[in-house]
Amino acid sequence: MIIGVPKEIKPSENRVALTPAGVLEFVKRGHKVYVQQTAGEGSGFSDEEYIHAGADMLLSIENVYAIAEMIIKVKEPIEREYPLIKANQLLFTYFHFASYEPLTRAMIASNAVCLAYETVEANDRSLPLLIPMSEVAGRMAIQQGAKYLEKPQKGRGVLLGGVPGVSPAKVLILGGGVVGTQAAKMAAGLGALVTILDVSLKRLRYLSDVMPANVVTMYSNEFTIRKLIRDHDLIVGAVLIPGAKAPNLITRDMLKDMRPGTVIVDVAVDQGGCIETCHPTTHDDPIFIIDDVVHYCVANMPGAVPYTSTLALTNATLPYALQLARKGWKQACKDNSELKLGLNIVNGKVVYKGVADTFGLEYIEVAQVL
Repeated sequence: MIIGVPKEIKPSENRVALTPAGVLEFVKRGHKVYVQQTAGEGSGFSDEEYIHAGADMLLSIENVYAIAEMIIKVKEPIEREYPLIKANQLLFTYFHFASYEPLTRAMIASNAVCLAYETVEANDRSLPLLIPMSEVAGRMAIQQGAKYLEKPQKGRGVLLGGVPGVSPAKVLILGGGVVGTQAAKMAAGLGALVTILDVSLKRLRYLSDVMPANVVTMYSNEFTIRKLIRDHDLIVGAVLIPGAKAPNLITRDMLKDMRPGTVIVDVAVDQGGCIETCHPTTHDDPIFIIDDVVHYCVANMPGAVPYTSTLALTNATLPYALQLARKGWKQACKDNSELKLGLNIVNGKVVYKGVADTFGLEYIEVAQVL
């Protein structure tokens, strides 16, 4: 198969979808890999490393899309890329369709095959291609939250871990999944007082067993959220419904109950956000303030640490990408139920129910396209 790796052109996105080591794995199996020049520079990988691994380098993004049968990316295509996508071309990347209708309709019109990292699902309901970036984003949520709690950043002026004689900050985490767990680990390690909310008692029991003493768990409901936001300094939105828009757990009217300088980090923003007042921001302009509450809503948080993120992502995606290259997307999805669940849009048909329901589109059973 002919694989194309374009340079990411989303603002402040420095990750790349394939490392030189990944290129070598394709090449030694007889596949052809084309990488856009300087695609790996932001992650610390030079063109020379890709060439040494067996890739051919192409000058422009247009050239990569024109030649490739499978495009491997990190982030969803943006408007400039829509016209470059060909019918029957396989795109293997994060899409988060439910958060952006124009992208969904553009991919329907393209007649391409859109296989989304975020909905590839294992038998145990885990999301193997979302987990590594969720781990990075969860940890970064605390790193960024701690920074924006500083007074020069318009925060409350609170040190996350406190000091002897002064109480540490209080951190509220909405959701006890991968993002929430990693955020709790980081916050607890820095000495904060952490509360995790979730609607799964099974998950809360597990977290209660494995977390240190400065982490408490509580069942999530509106009453509890309204109570806790009054005295918590940092709030992390970590809710995920695979393939669908995240629910709004904090509404606009709740902001008035928060103390000035409270910081919200909505990690779910790339899936619509779980805080009503959040909208996607960039690393260049990461925050905005509403009712004296600092909102950090960068939609590609792991892009700020591209070396770590690229290695972690390639470790997870490469085995699936090799299957797609060896068998073709249709046979690979027939043989692997995890990959089959990654199919979102196929030749103009929406085959993932969460996406169809979000926008009121016709839903086609994936079996019909296989």
